[in-house]
Amino acid sequence: MSLFLWGLAIIIIGGLASLFSGRKPGLATFLGSVSVVVGSVIAVVPAFKVLLTGSIESLQLNWSVPSGSFFIQIDPISALFLIPILGLTAVAAIYGAEYLWAYREKKNLGVPWFFYNLLLAGMMLVVVARNGLLFLVAWEIMSLASFFLVTFEYEKPMVRQAGWIYLIATHIGTAFLIVFFILLGRHAGSLDFDKVSEIPSSLASILFVLAVIGFGTKAGFMPFHVWLPYAHPAAPSHVSAVMSGVMIKTGVYGLVRALTLLGMPPVWWCWALIAIGAISGVLGVLFALAQHDLKRLLAYHSVENIGIITIGLGVGLLGINMNSPTLAILGFGGGLLHVINHAVFKGLLFLGAGAVLHSSGTGHIDLLGGLIKRMPVTAFTFLVGSIAISGLPPLNGFISEFLIYLGVFKNGFAGGFESIIPALVVIGSLALIGGLALACFTKAFGVIFLGEPRSNYAKQVHEVGFCMKSSMVILATLCVLLGICSPWVIKSAENVIFEITSIPLETIQTELAATSAVLMNIVIISLVLLGLTITFAVLRKLMLSTRGIRQVGTWDCGYAKPDARMQYTAASFAQPLTDLFKMFLRSLKKISPVKGIFPAQSAFHTDTSDISEKYMYQPLFSWVSSSFSRLRWLQQGRLQIYILYIALTLWILLIWKLM
Repeated sequence: MSLFLWGLAIIIIGGLASLFSGRKPGLATFLGSVSVVVGSVIAVVPAFKVLLTGSIESLQLNWSVPSGSFFIQIDPISALFLIPILGLTAVAAIYGAEYLWAYREKKNLGVPWFFYNLLLAGMMLVVVARNGLLFLVAWEIMSLASFFLVTFEYEKPMVRQAGWIYLIATHIGTAFLIVFFILLGRHAGSLDFDKVSEIPSSLASILFVLAVIGFGTKAGFMPFHVWLPYAHPAAPSHVSAVMSGVMIKTGVYGLVRALTLLGMPPVWWCWALIAIGAISGVLGVLFALAQHDLKRLLAYHSVENIGIITIGLGVGLLGINMNSPTLAILGFGGGLLHVINHAVFKGLLFLGAGAVLHSSGTGHIDLLGGLIKRMPVTAFTFLVGSIAISGLPPLNGFISEFLIYLGVFKNGFAGGFESIIPALVVIGSLALIGGLALACFTKAFGVIFLGEPRSNYAKQVHEVGFCMKSSMVILATLCVLLGICSPWVIKSAENVIFEITSIPLETIQTELAATSAVLMNIVIISLVLLGLTITFAVLRKLMLSTRGIRQVGTWDCGYAKPDARMQYTAASFAQPLTDLFKMFLRSLKKISPVKGIFPAQSAFHTDTSDISEKYMYQPLFSWVSSSFSRLRWLQQGRLQIYILYIALTLWILLIWKLM
């Protein structure tokens, strides 16, 4: 635990030092980024030790706050979440050192680095806290730090709107968590997690609902996800990578930790998580498919991948409920491994999007094109991330989804009717999500990096610098290595699964060994196919090397002057799929049809609003706003009145306490 505390201290001190040296952008950047990297490297050592050995490191100190104690602990569950938090944040800090440098003349760089370090410190404390009050304090630190990072470019109206939406959403979730911990602490007689005893089923179900809403708001469950499409595009790209890759996973962590405290799950909990995951996954990827802004597209894919993780958790809970070790092991194994895999490939994709935005000045997909010639490293790493997020072998995104598939196939069709229904739901949802994700990233990569430039934004781009490129290369390499080494990687989850399910460790090891053998065959076949492809490409190049190359104009099908407007746009590429699911998307179309033999202008544009925001939150917020506007008479603008309010509140609380 001492190494963890040393790492945490370095990160906090580095953030404060960066804040105080903000007038010197070079020094502020150095102190902020280096302290994150050094602190993360030190703090990740005990996390790896605990994950691989199953040991537990803890520290408990007195805290002079009612019901509070500084009780922190690293167990295998915490370690599994700490590793991607520390790893991705460190890589993103290297990227951010170059990304933020462009703002050195306009912004005090000490401020964003201070809040970046504070965000990391908050996330670290969230996943190690073992006291409800300490957890809520760390949760609030994380939320407020990320709010100030989202509003980094606060002079833009869109950014201010995104910041307030995020702040409201995160505190709505926090309100449910406060009630969750009050009820939990009232039952246990303490807010320390280790004091929680067996919980009655009626109270456990209430706590489960509160946890799903409270933690689900941070994680991005549908329909609590509305802040993601605003906050991720508004934040600096390395911050978007951290928020999407690991910060929203603190919601998943909180839900997993709550499940370990609530006892044996009734079957409706399992169905609820599977349904939430399926809805979030399918609708998330559908709304991503309809987007025109690259970072907004990636934000909806965060909702999709949180859906996949939640399906895995639901399948694992169902395995516990049905007393099926195979289903529980592979469900939780796939869901929790996707926490790590998603952090890697989603962090990579957001960094790639940031490189495109940094270089071109726009994230609008239809204004780009042909970037592969000018940004080859960014294009290649973005392609790796696109393949990984689409769940294609042998990259890491395939592995975690495959575990869920395998668990459902091995158990779902061996049981009766009650096993077949969830099996069909899970398999159908994952298959649909994977197919739509592949279509979405074919659109994104093809329109952005292939073809010809569609505007001056695309013509002026250049490859980014060393820090940004190296960060993307590191994450792209991890996507490949985690996939190729998956037969060994999945074995590292055995202690986490044991911590959650209490299934005998020998049973877990046997099941994971059998799964590892299957994965080994998949990896070998994939590498053989890749090797054959490379071999044939080299042979082709050698055979053609002695022949002359003749260049002629491409047959233009009768067009005398082809231009970039003849290419597919993002909207036109996705139109067949968005039309197929129009009952969910409700897209508005603007069409200027082709007229005449030589048409001067024609256009096709779609605008897809989020149905949750349009039909649920906007009416709700309008009602709340109009309701509170009737209380404006309380705001007199006089200091004496406000002091009177405080005195009356204290007087009422004193009477209530004495009664």
